[in-house]
Amino acid sequence: MPRLLAIIKKFMPLFLPQRFNGRLIVVEGIDGSGKSTQISLLSQWLRLRGYAVAFSEWNSSPLVRDTTRRGKKKEMFTPTTFSLIHATDFADRLERYILPLLKAGAVVCADRYAYTAFARDAVRGVDRAWVRNLYRFALRPNLAFYFKVPLEVALGRILGGRNALKYYEAGMDLGLSRNIEESFRIFQGRILVEYEAMIEEMGFHVIDATKSIEAQQREMRRIVLREFGRARPPEVLGTEAQVARANA
Repeated sequence: MPRLLAIIKKFMPLFLPQRFNGRLIVVEGIDGSGKSTQISLLSQWLRLRGYAVAFSEWNSSPLVRDTTRRGKKKEMFTPTTFSLIHATDFADRLERYILPLLKAGAVVCADRYAYTAFARDAVRGVDRAWVRNLYRFALRPNLAFYFKVPLEVALGRILGGRNALKYYEAGMDLGLSRNIEESFRIFQGRILVEYEAMIEEMGFHVIDATKSIEAQQREMRRIVLREFGRARPPEVLGTEAQVARANA
């Protein structure tokens, strides 16, 4: 069976190859891992080095935003419909925003990518193979960073800085606990297990998220420099705004 799976993986790659002039950088991790702070800092640094940089985040497509908001408010999503609506959001952002920018030569920094669906949907009980097949249209990132952090550290950051947790982000739809904080703890713990299982398979660059913000950023920049080289940034075929408007 392992040999068969290796053969399938060889001839049916998880993502499509990224053959454009631009670069796609992705950050992943459980809530409270600090990944959003780090990708923001990296984006600023890349701009200072002369790169045209764009930013994309999970669940942000205007195509399904209102539908998602209404569904969450009424607590009407099943695990499968939740998975499908996130995949729709992802497909729209990829087609209308990420892909045109990569073709134009920009660096796209994504706060969460398909790996988020692989982890969260699996925890919600959706078949892992089904979810991965759902995202086979996605492009393989040039770099994928995973921010590794102990569960209790991440939870302390989130629970200490929030007035209230939301129903779905706490996994309340799964019936893990009647207490929303305890449900959040269990839900995030299970997501953490899924991420840890993906590290080698997905080729994540693991960042120790317990280190200082400065130390984490230095490590990210070192890896980016190794990947990009110190050559002059590629010329971009128009500004980020022009590309986005042309594909709106």
